[in-house]
This record gives sequence, structure tokens and C-alpha cells, in this order.
Amino acid sequence: MSRAPSLRAVSAAALLVCACIGAWAPAASEAAASEAAAGAQALQVHTVRLAAAFSPERLGAGTTIRFGLQIATTAGRAPSAVTELELLLPAGLSIATSDLGLETCSPTSLERNGLAGCPPDSLMGRGSAAAEVPFGSAFVTEQAPMTLFSGPLKDGHPQLLFFASGEYPVLADIIFGALVLPAKAPFGGLLNTTPPLIPSVPEGPDVALVRLQTTIGAKGITYYERVKGKTISFHPRSILLPKSCPRRGFAFAAHLSFQDTTHASAGAVVPCPRSG
Repeated sequence: MSRAPSLRAVSAAALLVCACIGAWAPAASEAAASEAAAGAQALQVHTVRLAAAFSPERLGAGTTIRFGLQIATTAGRAPSAVTELELLLPAGLSIATSDLGLETCSPTSLERNGLAGCPPDSLMGRGSAAAEVPFGSAFVTEQAPMTLFSGPLKDGHPQLLFFASGEYPVLADIIFGALVLPAKAPFGGLLNTTPPLIPSVPEGPDVALVRLQTTIGAKGITYYERVKGKTISFHPRSILLPKSCPRRGFAFAAHLSFQDTTHASAGAVVPCPRSG
């Protein structure tokens, strides 16, 4: 997918050159430069903020990843639905180092039976999502709890299943998968998802995601196993933090594509925690 930061950097450099030339060019050139600047600003429809944290923060120990996305639009612009989301994870941070996802949940079972359709040992995390839904001439923000499960392999890659249950004004269960893929340095992996488009009112825009907060890790999660005919509960081993920290901390990044064909990106760095 395209990378918005590089496109914006190129656009900004081009506008700077146009501004320098425009100081010596005729009025027609100044008008053209102004028109180009206005067009570049018009493309800056969405802005994204990314937050990330570890709990607990100890090198070499198990941790739960917490991250959040906040999406906003420029003044006077209606939000557009997210069509693709890519979250890049720091190097050395692998979901495979945990005991999470001892079982997998079927998307079909999740769709038919809701949360009860997934085995307890497939739970991967919890969170919430908020979306803006058109309501008359304004937008209403709908909050929905979100649950993450380990899904079946897809195209040979691990998969997370996101389940959100809407109540008002859009009564619908939303299910979508995120592939766990390798990533180029300085990142170690990424989650890639294409959320489904959710219709709002007839002939109105699709529901637009404006906030997403979730965890991936064993904190607050209980698994179960049968031992000698008895059901034993236990807390699965969580994702291991590396024993050493990158010089500038653990870097995260997010790249988003929207239904209106625009793009936005954001980054976050978790400072190096103390050694465990």
C-alpha cells in the first residue's frame, strides 16, 4: 500500500520550490502555485495519532501490548471509512513467543454464535472501538466493545479475529481478520486488515472508524485445560519483551487507507523499560 508520509514530504518540497519561483514569476504563476498548495491541503483530510505501551514494562519478561488509534478530519470534512489498516510492531516482539492462541476460533462460528462461539483458549485481547454514524445532518459517535481471538491460518499466515458488537444507532456485529505478516527493518512484524464497510442510513456514507483501543497479551486472560479428568485454569505465558532495547526505544507505526482514496500515517515509540 502507499505510504502517505513520503507523498506528503514530496508534496511539501514541491510546494516550497513553487513558492520560491513564484516570488519572481508573473501573477499567473503565483495563482498556479496557490492553486497547487490548496490542492495539496485538500488531500490532508485525515490525521491519525498512535499510542502504544507495555504492561508490565520489564525487559526479558512477559508483557501485554496496549495500543490506540485516534482518527480526526480537517475542519468541515466528514470522516471517511477505513478500508485498510496496517500496524507495524517493533523488532524482537513476537506473538509466537507466547502461549496465546492455544486454540483457534472459526469466523463462521463467531458470526453464528457471537463470543460464545469461540473457545476460551483462543482469546488474545480486549478493547473498544468508536465510530461516527450519520444521524440527520450531524454525526453520532457509537461505542462498541471489542474482543480479539486467534483465528485459523490464512494463506499460510497467522490471523487475529476482531469482534465488535454495535448497539446504537447501528445494531450489528462486526467481524474482520488481521493477518500477522513479516515486516522490513526496523520493524519485526505487522498486522494487516481490511475492515468491512458498514452501511449507515439509506444512501448515506458508510460508518467511519474514529477510535480504536485494544490489547494483545495475556493480562486479564484465563485459559483452561483438562488434567486427569479435571478442568484446571491457568494464565497463559504472555508476549516476551526482548532482553535488550533498541537505542531509541520500541518503534510502532500505523498506515491507514480511507474510502475517499486518501491515506494517513502515524508513529509511536515506547521508551526502553528497565531490565527485568
